[in-house]
Amino acid sequence: MNLSKGALRPAKAGFDFIASNPLPPKPRLAHGLGVTEIRGPYYNAAFGPTVLADTLKIASQWVDGLKFAGGGFTLMPADVVREMTDIAHKHDIYVSTGGFVERLLATSNDRVRDVERYVKQCKNLGFDVIELSTGFLSLPVQDWAELVQCVQNLGMKAKPELGIQWGAGGDASITDLERAGTSDVGGLIDAGKVLIDAGAEMLMIESEGITENVVEWRTDVLSSIIHSLPLTKLMFEAADPKVFEWYIQNHGVDVNLFVDHSQAIQLACLRAGIWGTNQTFGRIVNFRSWKA
Repeated sequence: MNLSKGALRPAKAGFDFIASNPLPPKPRLAHGLGVTEIRGPYYNAAFGPTVLADTLKIASQWVDGLKFAGGGFTLMPADVVREMTDIAHKHDIYVSTGGFVERLLATSNDRVRDVERYVKQCKNLGFDVIELSTGFLSLPVQDWAELVQCVQNLGMKAKPELGIQWGAGGDASITDLERAGTSDVGGLIDAGKVLIDAGAEMLMIESEGITENVVEWRTDVLSSIIHSLPLTKLMFEAADPKVFEWYIQNHGVDVNLFVDHSQAIQLACLRAGIWGTNQTFGRIVNFRSWKA
């Protein structure tokens, strides 16, 4: 995608005279450039339809996806879930599950049947993307690829989540995660290539063991991933301002990031180059023209 021209100015913004970085217009997921996915209800039980509507009234042009993290959405009233997915779609925002499919794979007596039922019900409730996590499981890569194709065959987009940390996704302590150990990044890269070939829309890179719950960030792992897999197919968990600032600083405004809903505007300001910390203030730029 040629981004030298065609970026849109913020809709109805009152400060068009202030210099800012032209950013890719929606739909950004189709191009894998500058995608921001925000976390929906899980840690914050008060994040319902009203909060979502208010958040998107302010930030919808900077938000591309809404993720119902964990499995909390399976306990919520179905009509409320549907109301929230409808709100997101009105703002041209896709809706993703969290990695709850792991629960089905770990407990089902008929995994193919139950995964298909799960995907169909998610589709009925307005979800667009199914996240396919295996942080707690050992699953052959070819079976993972079959999951991707299963999701696609049912009319949904698949977003596998990959990481190096065994037991990732459970908010474990640094000590517990160190005890569990990590895998080699080469295995993640090899799996990512297979899953992309199988049709994965995007690969979510799990932060635990890399930038979350670690003594020192594993930037060497991130470097290997980014140099080996297409950046347009990668999204990085970064629900910490220091983390998403690092990604923007080191990999530019178009890197795809998953953040908390409370951080949507903060990240938008960083991408636009209008604010930052002493590390990034006035230093985040691109070379593009605004669409007339």
